[in-house]
Amino acid sequence: MFVVESPIGPLGVAVEGDVVVGVRFGMGPGPSADHPAVEQLRAYFAGELTGFTVPFELRGGSEFERAVWGEIAAIPYGEMITYGAIATALGDPGAARAVGTACNHNPIPVIVPCHRVVGAGGKMVGFGGGLERKRKLLELEARVALTRAWG
Repeated sequence: MFVVESPIGPLGVAVEGDVVVGVRFGMGPGPSADHPAVEQLRAYFAGELTGFTVPFELRGGSEFERAVWGEIAAIPYGEMITYGAIATALGDPGAARAVGTACNHNPIPVIVPCHRVVGAGGKMVGFGGGLERKRKLLELEARVALTRAWG
């Protein structure tokens, strides 16, 4: 597992070959490397990258969780969607809490951007990495998107 220093604390990045299979918050010191995933995460946090191209594989999870992760992976940079909207997109409008649980089980946060999923009315709720990390990630993306839009 490689460690990437970031504004939200160290991230552990598990890779197999060129494929990212996990990202973990709050890792201690560890090896860093010149791996595409590490380089892309550094560029993301520097505001230079708005879309990850590194290959990843979402492992484990139930069929429902994998469907939620697929929806999350499609959320554009700098945008947010509600848990309820994802539940509705998956054909079960009453499953917002289950979507939240699936987000919490996301094995590749940041790259599969579960931080872009918010509560009804844009309320900041739930995040496996803690709400402070979620807030920082959303602020980073908003700032970068605004800078790109206004030059």
